[in-house]
Amino acid sequence: MAPLASTLAARSSPLASTGRQLQMLAQTTACSAFDKQLEQAGLHPLHATGITVFQINVGKLCNQTCRHCHVDAGPDRTESMSRGTAELCIAALAKTDIPTVDITGGAPELNPNFRWLVEQARALGRHVMDRCNLTVLLLPSQADLGSFLAHHRVEVVASLPYYRAGQTDAQRGEGVFDKSIRGLRLLNELGYGREGSGLVLNLIYNPVGAFLPPKQEAIESQFRKELAQRYGVTFTHLYTIANMPISRFLEFLVESGNYDGYMERLATAFNPAAAAGVMCRYTLSVGWDGTLYDCDFNQMLDLPVDGRVPQHIRDFDPARLDHRQIVTRNHCYGCTAGSGSSCGGAVTG
Repeated sequence: MAPLASTLAARSSPLASTGRQLQMLAQTTACSAFDKQLEQAGLHPLHATGITVFQINVGKLCNQTCRHCHVDAGPDRTESMSRGTAELCIAALAKTDIPTVDITGGAPELNPNFRWLVEQARALGRHVMDRCNLTVLLLPSQADLGSFLAHHRVEVVASLPYYRAGQTDAQRGEGVFDKSIRGLRLLNELGYGREGSGLVLNLIYNPVGAFLPPKQEAIESQFRKELAQRYGVTFTHLYTIANMPISRFLEFLVESGNYDGYMERLATAFNPAAAAGVMCRYTLSVGWDGTLYDCDFNQMLDLPVDGRVPQHIRDFDPARLDHRQIVTRNHCYGCTAGSGSSCGGAVTG
C-alpha cells in the first residue's frame, strides 16, 4: 500500500461523498443487510444502555494522511471545532456524571481548543483520553505537549499499526514509524507506560491490509516483546481495531479488488456477543460542528443520532439520549466481527 499524497476531499474523489459510500455499502452483494443479522441475534433495534464515554471529535486537521483513515483527515482539512462548540461540550458534560471524555480527530492536539477541553474536563473530575498519532508530539508547535498531557494525567491512546517500519510506513507514510518510536520514547521518559506511574499509554493496532486483527492478547504480547527488545519502549495495553470499510480504507478495498471479499469476511465473522457490547451502546460522539452521533464511524458517514432525540450538543438531554435507538448500516459489520472492535479494542475475549 503506497501512502496517499492527499485526502479524498482534496482529490475530489467520488468516495469523498458519504452518500456514495453509503450507497456502495447498501448495495453490496457480498453480505446480507447488517440489520437482518441483528434481527436474527434478537438485537434489532439496537438501543443505547447509557452514556459512559463522551467522545469529542474536534476536527479533521492532521499532520498525517494515513492510508486507512476513516476520517479522511489530513493537513488539507479545515474542519475544526470552535471555542463556542467546545464550551457547549463542557456545559453538557457538567450536567452529567459521565466518567470518560475521549478526544479525537484528526490529530486532536492541533485544534486550538484541545488543551482548554482537557483542562475543563479534568477540572470536572473526568478521566480524559487523547487519541494521539505520536508524530504530533515531535512538531515544533507541540514541544510541550507530552508534559501537558502528563501534568493533566491524560490517558494517551496511540496509533501504531505494527512494530516494524515497513508495515507501519506503508499505511501511514514514509518515516512515520521512526517518528512514532521517538514519540513513544518521549512519553516513556515522562513516565507514560511505566509501571506505578499512573500514566496510561495504550497502543492501537489495526491490520495493514484487508483482514481481521488477530487475538488481542496474542498480538499485545508480541508487540510488548518486540518494542522492548528492539527499541526499549514500554506501554500499558494494546487494543486491536478492525479497519472500517469507509472513507480511505474503502478506497483501498475497491482499488485492490478486496471490497467484496472483505465485506464477506466481516459478515461471516459476525458475533452476536460482540454486537451486544458494541461501543455505540455506551458512547455519545460529538462532531466538530456539535452534531451528535452514536459513534465516530457514523459521524464520518454523516449518520447522526436517531431523529427522535436531540441532534446537536446545544440541545443535549441525557435522559433522552441515554436509551436512544442506535443508527446502524452495513459498515457496522466492522465492529461485530470476530472478537469485536471498538475504540477500546476487542469487545469479547
